[in-house]
Amino acid sequence: MRTEPAGDEEVAVIVEDTGPGISEEIAAELFKPFTTTKPGGMGIGLSISRRIVEAHGGEMTVSRHDGGGARFRFTLPALKGGSDHGDG
Repeated sequence: MRTEPAGDEEVAVIVEDTGPGISEEIAAELFKPFTTTKPGGMGIGLSISRRIVEAHGGEMTVSRHDGGGARFRFTLPALKGGSDHGDG
């Protein structure tokens, strides 16, 4: 997991794995409610996650990771002027 600037007014959070990856067919359906590839999975986690990100003005996408596996990326508006949430 890492973060990086996404333009002047957004920050991106990127999560990558080295698993088998996600096919284009599954990726196209992945954020729809009740879509799952796991036995016993409910298929609502990514749908809810995307709605939360979008409600805060961001976007969430999935793609194939260059090294194999999946790459999830979401963006959120950056806090203007920054904020220090240090020890205190």
